[in-house]
Amino acid sequence: MKKQIIYILALVLMVSVFTGCGSKSAGTEEAGHEDHAEGEGRHEEEGHSEEGMAELHLSNLKFESLGIKVDTLPTRTLSGTVEANGQLEVPPQHKATVTAILGANVTSIKVIEGDKVNKGQVLAYLSHPNLTNLQTNYVKAHSRLQYLEKEMQRQKRLYEEEVGSGKTYQETLADYQAMKGEVKGYEAQLKQLSLNVEKVQDGDIYQYVPVVSPINGYIEKVKVQVGQFVDPQTEMFTIVNTDHIHADLMVFEKDVYKVKEGQKIAFTVESVPGATLTAKIFSVGKQFEQNPRAVHVHAEIDQKEEFLIPGMYINGKIRTGNNEVKALPEGAIIEEEGKPYIFMAEAHEEEGKTEWAFKAVEIRTGMTEDGWVEIKLLEPLPKDAKVAWNNAYYLISEMKKGETEHEH
Repeated sequence: MKKQIIYILALVLMVSVFTGCGSKSAGTEEAGHEDHAEGEGRHEEEGHSEEGMAELHLSNLKFESLGIKVDTLPTRTLSGTVEANGQLEVPPQHKATVTAILGANVTSIKVIEGDKVNKGQVLAYLSHPNLTNLQTNYVKAHSRLQYLEKEMQRQKRLYEEEVGSGKTYQETLADYQAMKGEVKGYEAQLKQLSLNVEKVQDGDIYQYVPVVSPINGYIEKVKVQVGQFVDPQTEMFTIVNTDHIHADLMVFEKDVYKVKEGQKIAFTVESVPGATLTAKIFSVGKQFEQNPRAVHVHAEIDQKEEFLIPGMYINGKIRTGNNEVKALPEGAIIEEEGKPYIFMAEAHEEEGKTEWAFKAVEIRTGMTEDGWVEIKLLEPLPKDAKVAWNNAYYLISEMKKGETEHEH
């Protein structure tokens, strides 16, 4: 009997232990469920806060005082551009270096640097015995030629009439031909000296020989002075015709394939701030410069200004094509944490007053031109949606300020 009572007590004790363990397990499991639910709740709140930047609300008064421009996202024609640097140049055929034909002394100079000159205009005068000797030698040779011409004709008649010797006629003819060539050589030199050949034939010997301009243009350099002896190879003047000035740009190898004749260029001159000029490509080089590896691109300037001087450094943008794209002014775009944004704007009535709501919209940007930027939407905007065209920096600052105040 006693054993049975002990057995029953032990059984009751075991049941109590198992019941307690079950309750504790269930409680633990229930607590686990509660913790999991709270975690989900916290996760949902965090997700809600990460949905994006909050909207910014501005009163109509504030909106107008800031001068914010709002309109639909426009379509604009933008060109792809290639940036290139270079300088203003004049083609070789419109530059001239003036030298003396014969060695002589400079007796007078008629121009100074910057003077405009015409083709054939006298730049200076030279004088030297060499020049007078050339003229007197020409007079002698010309007179000798006239004599030989008559003698050759006389010997020819005698030979044809079988009175004179054929040998004498041939010798006279040879002398005549040789003298004729000598006279032609003197005449060529006199013409190069810009002297009147007919006057020299008549015995008018020039003491002062003019040095004349071979082209129209401007005196770039005067390299001689009065009294100086100049050799035939001595440079006396350099002349440039700026009517034919053009833009010479260097385009790097990676961009050459984009550049073609006929494309337009907008360029600025470093020494003339604020001046933007345009030009049209008329020639693309076919040979690379080695350092840097680039080709010359030549462009005719549309409106040649007086301040343009060969050698001036220029910065240009070559427009490589026209594309119809969605675009906004640069002031409408702001970059935040490495991502570009624009702002969608919506007006609504709040207690009888107009209020503006701005929402940041992440985008991607494309080509740029003249202060406009291509806008690539990640998702379409609502129909007839309006966006801010300016003040993006202010809008993002106010939006971030509002988020900070909300967190506190």
